[in-house]
Amino acid sequence: MAMIQIGEQQYRINNIFCVARNYHAHAKEMGSSIADEPMVFIKPNSAVLQAGAAIELPSWSSEVHHELELVAIMGEGGKNIPAADALTHVAGYALGLDLTARDVQAAAKKAGNPWTLAKGFDGSAVLTDFVAAEGVDSTAQVFDLKINGQLRQHANTRDMAFSVAELIAWISTKFTLQSGDLIYTGTPEGVGAIVAGDLLELEWAQVQLKASFAVCNA
Repeated sequence: MAMIQIGEQQYRINNIFCVARNYHAHAKEMGSSIADEPMVFIKPNSAVLQAGAAIELPSWSSEVHHELELVAIMGEGGKNIPAADALTHVAGYALGLDLTARDVQAAAKKAGNPWTLAKGFDGSAVLTDFVAAEGVDSTAQVFDLKINGQLRQHANTRDMAFSVAELIAWISTKFTLQSGDLIYTGTPEGVGAIVAGDLLELEWAQVQLKASFAVCNA
């Protein structure tokens, strides 16, 4: 399993929880709405792709989409964590891409099947380096995705339907969170396809974090 370094502390990546439809504009562009509770799915930890690696498109999909997200890593786990205490359990934050084989997902939805293949393939959980959670207000973060120099996604966490604290609290009522668990907190509008030869640039100016990922065929 992949390791995350935050300062002098190391964390082994454990479970990966992903939140769907957490920005109203993105839900609208996907023809959906946001429910009263978060929609959560899970990726295997083998899906992690860290900074410095290339994104390899799976040969069995013809339409892989980018989804820019704020990612939290749990430093301390727990069950039934109150929202008021939730952020004290976070060790750090990164930017991530929840890559989605959209054609495979659409076929699965039509057939009433799970999304696992479309969401959990190798390299589908892209991560930048992490920054320590201390001093980061997760309710007021702005970050961007550029592809080949053109802005494709712009996110502001104030537009989340469910805040990071609310997500942690809710997830912990259904699953026991553990140290090293990742939470992909949802994507804003602007998702779209990536192709071999693209260069994806993730930038979080407030914490001076940048990362680039080249896209290639597997």
